Amino acid sequence: MSWYKPSDVGYSVRRQLADMGHGARLFVRLLTTFGGSFKRFGLIRDQIHFLGNYSLAIIAVSGLFVGFVFGLQGYYTLQRYGSSEALGLLVTLSLVRELGPVVTALLFAGRAGTSLTAEIGLMKAGEQISVMEMMAVDPVQRVLAPRFWAGIITMPLLAAVFSAMGIIGGWIVGVVMIGVDAGSFWSQIQGGVDVWKDVGNGVIKSIVFGFTVTFIALLQGFEAQATPEGVASATTKTVVAASLSVLGLDFILTAMMFTI
Repeated sequence: MSWYKPSDVGYSVRRQLADMGHGARLFVRLLTTFGGSFKRFGLIRDQIHFLGNYSLAIIAVSGLFVGFVFGLQGYYTLQRYGSSEALGLLVTLSLVRELGPVVTALLFAGRAGTSLTAEIGLMKAGEQISVMEMMAVDPVQRVLAPRFWAGIITMPLLAAVFSAMGIIGGWIVGVVMIGVDAGSFWSQIQGGVDVWKDVGNGVIKSIVFGFTVTFIALLQGFEAQATPEGVASATTKTVVAASLSVLGLDFILTAMMFTI
């Protein structure tokens, strides 16, 4: 006995293709709002405050504790090879290349992404989106675009805060607690970190992750069913889809950056 009919499979495939096409059209529309959105920068500024300032505490504390852990793990690993002076370089490269952008994006998806999805979904459930359309106000231009560009701007800033706090955490554990020479700690960072190759690649990753996480959050909220269950389901989908997308894109970007 077959559980699926051929018509069910065809309908599912057609529905997935239609959803992908609608998402692509929405993404193109958001990109075309660049000029108009920044003419009304006050809307973007408010969303930067909402997304960035309210996420700052969890980003900073998480970065500090990640730095603590890396300081401990890195010291005991490097000590085996007599290279404990390179602790600062190890912590910094790990943060600015990988952990800073990736962990920030995951935390951003869990905190700000879900908030965006729930906010847009509740606006749709309360028929605020429909009212805007009836008043000839484009909800994409007025509601989605400021949040989209604010997320892209906010992500690199939060990633920089995460990396900076992580380096401070590594310094506290390595220099203050364990006793690694402070001059060696900072000189290794100064001599071994390349601004364009290391920091620049991390900035590029954080911008791409900002595009991805913010777009997924807005798309899920904009397409959510106008019911409490629909909003809850869209919020869950945001976390899952954004997290998997960030991890997949991180592998692709890392492979491209080290092969080009």
